[in-house]
Amino acid sequence: MKSVTRSLRILEAVAQHQPVTVGELTKLFGLPKSTVQRTLVTLAEAGWLRANRKDTTRWEIGARVLAVRPAALQGSSLFAAAREPMMRLRDAVNETIHLSVPDALQCVVVVDRVDCDHPVRTFHAIGDTSPLHATAVGRAILAHLPKQDVEELITQGLERFSDSTPTDPDELRAELDQIRADGYSVNRNQFRPGVCAIAAPVLDEEGTPLAAVAISMPDSRFDADRLPEWGRIVANTAAEITGRRLGG
Repeated sequence: MKSVTRSLRILEAVAQHQPVTVGELTKLFGLPKSTVQRTLVTLAEAGWLRANRKDTTRWEIGARVLAVRPAALQGSSLFAAAREPMMRLRDAVNETIHLSVPDALQCVVVVDRVDCDHPVRTFHAIGDTSPLHATAVGRAILAHLPKQDVEELITQGLERFSDSTPTDPDELRAELDQIRADGYSVNRNQFRPGVCAIAAPVLDEEGTPLAAVAISMPDSRFDADRLPEWGRIVANTAAEITGRRLGG
């Protein structure tokens, strides 16, 4: 049990200080470097931790931790408030609807999904993660975060996932301004090829983004002429979720 407790404390420390090195954790816990390294490798093999993509000597939280979070959210006021509006949105557009929440500036995590009945449709597994700058849900959230958070994300580097991923800082800033003006964001093949989405943020009483709800569809069914219609309906759904969560 002592080793389990140690592993959990190291996991918590990585979550708090990520991305973090073995040396930093060794100093933090006063443990032998070999012990810390062995614990990190074990947690990584189980999916709880992973090496940072840009610096493999540093460790960060893995996908398994992120996948556990949606299950915990299912009893939350956000999950309860979102379910019925998401189903009505699905019925209105007959496309996949998903709800995602931010994990700080690391990524957004899918926490709920309502499927359409098209034989060809997009699929987002619960617990899936995606970058903020490259997706509709991510930019819907990013547009309502403080300016310093946006600049911190830009400083970390904007990874390119397709030819249309916004990787130029000025381009991203301009797009976030447009999202705030329109009330919704659009992703057309900017993260995954052939996948498009229209998303709007779910805000708390202070205007902080708690989540984003999105209509997701294959590129073959994306119609630019319908963007104002789709944008309006997804923004209305996000506002309804906000109202239901606040008891309005």
